[in-house]
Amino acid sequence: MSATFDLNIRPDYDQVLQDIADYVLSYRIDSAEALDTARNCLMDTLGCGLLALRFPECTKHLGPLVEGTVVPNGARVPGTSFRLDPVKAAWDIGASVRWLDYNDTWLAAEWGHPSDNLGGILAVADHLAQQRVSQGDAPLTMRAVLEAMIMAHEIQGVFALENSFNRVGLDHVLLVKVASTAVCAKLMGASREQLLSALSHAFVDGQALRTYRHAPNAGSRKSWAAGDASSRGVRLADIAMRGEMGIPGVLSAPQWGFYDVLFSHTNKDLATKPADQRQFSFPQGFGTYVMENVLFKISFPAEFHAQTACEAAVRLHPQVKDRLHEIDRIVITTHESAIRIISKVGQLANPADRDHCIQYMTAVPLAFGNLVAEHYEDDFHVAHPIIDELRDKMVIVEHERYTREYLEADKRSIANAVQVFFADGSSTEQVAVEYPIGHRRRRAEGIPLLEEKFKTNLATRFPAPRCARIFALCKDQVALEATAVNRFMDLWVI
Repeated sequence: MSATFDLNIRPDYDQVLQDIADYVLSYRIDSAEALDTARNCLMDTLGCGLLALRFPECTKHLGPLVEGTVVPNGARVPGTSFRLDPVKAAWDIGASVRWLDYNDTWLAAEWGHPSDNLGGILAVADHLAQQRVSQGDAPLTMRAVLEAMIMAHEIQGVFALENSFNRVGLDHVLLVKVASTAVCAKLMGASREQLLSALSHAFVDGQALRTYRHAPNAGSRKSWAAGDASSRGVRLADIAMRGEMGIPGVLSAPQWGFYDVLFSHTNKDLATKPADQRQFSFPQGFGTYVMENVLFKISFPAEFHAQTACEAAVRLHPQVKDRLHEIDRIVITTHESAIRIISKVGQLANPADRDHCIQYMTAVPLAFGNLVAEHYEDDFHVAHPIIDELRDKMVIVEHERYTREYLEADKRSIANAVQVFFADGSSTEQVAVEYPIGHRRRRAEGIPLLEEKFKTNLATRFPAPRCARIFALCKDQVALEATAVNRFMDLWVI
């Protein structure tokens, strides 16, 4: 005889939520490497946001929802004069940071850009710092911002190690929302119960589909989706701080929970397991691993799986630039994730389509010796038909070792190789780049270039004296950590 009622015994919060809450509330960050990397990440992330302000398609989204809105102690959006409520400020900061696909990256079973969480972190921290000063209290310092960044990176990145949301059609900004919710709730002073409530609402929300990242629907939503997710994290943290009850079994509830509704029914590896095993997998606990190993985008504003292909193409440029019309074929040897995400043929409809096409991102530096954000724009694409001619001659080949070492914890390579064959039977050498300039294995080589990238981005928005002042502060770990958040943000206002 089948049951005709539900057993209404309210469960404890799912263990995953408890683990995140305990990490955020109790973990002590003492890794000098993580703090130093977070400082570099802060510089790079804000610089990417400034660069995006040169593009009207980005700036049209920024500012208050109602023109003329005045927000006491409102959070600032770097590079602008906007002073907004923390929810909209998080949206604007996050959208500008992500717009050009130039901020840091994390690659594993899932992908993403952990610095996307800076939208929520900086908006909340700036608002709270100003509010505290207005009440006669000490403001938050930038040390709190760096620690929140480390924790947000860790939550998003450790989730991504063995849990593939893309394989069930969900977008990785889900993890931005979860991480932003956790660290923003902490910054707001959440209790453990409030933080658990906020996290449960982050998972019970409807989640973004990856539709806007893939052919034939790739479009500009992918440039603001993370800002939207970080902003939602701020809103959910605020809701929980107001006393909203949580949903303890949001992940594990039979039939209605996240695992059954969104994660296992379309995941064959999980769907066949017993119900108590259809859950997230974590090979390690939360610490500082992700920030220490994060990948910086230094040379190219391009989807990260193509970074090494771009490097290889730049190296080949001198050999092919005068023989572009003699090319018979171009062989790109790559890894499975790149093929699944960014290998596409046919018409590319917009800049967002182009910066997620490995063929396009390789053709441009082969022909022109570099790849910058302007190279994705419609007028550049139309003016240079050679790009599509080269794309039509490309062959994509998977290398089993590249695919395997992409996932190996002690390697995490992002390898690509490019070789050009000419109609007369001659060819270039195969140029292989297995670790991009932004990889931890190339930190000594990469950080000076990252700093130059930051200086260049600052100069797009501020006069030289302001640029020098910001750069000097961001270079000084001790001084930066001690700086009040509101004073730091004062430097970024137009």
